[in-house]
Amino acid sequence: MPLRDHFRPPLTRTSTYQEVHGQWPAVLVQQLGRLLPGNYVAGPRVHVGAQVEIDVATFEQDATFARRESTSGGVATEVWTAPQPSLEIQTALGDFDEYEVRVYDVRTERRLVAAIELIRPANKDRPETRNQFVAKCAALLRSGVCVVLVDVVTSKDFNLYSELLSLIGERDPSLSVPPPATYAVSCRWHPRGADYWLETWNHTLRLDQPLPVLPLWLTADLAISLDLESSYEQTCRDLRIA
Repeated sequence: MPLRDHFRPPLTRTSTYQEVHGQWPAVLVQQLGRLLPGNYVAGPRVHVGAQVEIDVATFEQDATFARRESTSGGVATEVWTAPQPSLEIQTALGDFDEYEVRVYDVRTERRLVAAIELIRPANKDRPETRNQFVAKCAALLRSGVCVVLVDVVTSKDFNLYSELLSLIGERDPSLSVPPPATYAVSCRWHPRGADYWLETWNHTLRLDQPLPVLPLWLTADLAISLDLESSYEQTCRDLRIA
């Protein structure tokens, strides 16, 4: 099924992009719940406002909980091999300023390993909000978190993946000039010996075309398939969007 334009008529006469952005994280969490190993859990986090928030976060849980879950008849994780990245570069990520408080449950000692960001118009609105967003993503990557950006916003032309690369002094030669406004990309920054490499799996999103499958990296060697098409279509069915 094709990607719809949720920001222009005729669709805006019957539904809003807020409905899609509100429902999609829950559908993604349900999808990931069937794929994640027993020691991982995904949860939605939606914030309406100027502050940048993680939409879907994947955490590594306490091993005791994972063993208890596995003995209760949980579904085994499907083995999946990620495709070759569309961009692979040796690079460094600077130490970005962060002013925030994170509170964790010490009983599980869960560790953030992946974040899926559904980009909203406000993220692309002004230079300061774009800078805030890409700095947040760079900080997550520097912490070893796999970051997935999904941008279906057709009303703003900025490409935050391109701006993220510019922030760290890199570029993706496959991007057009200007870069496309809608895209989906999975990014990770991980060590290889003494060096660090940035790998990305970038796809341009086009109206009336299906969405891609992206790798969601849980460890340096373990990825699960993030099927954006199936979760998007389920979201549209839930909301009765034709």
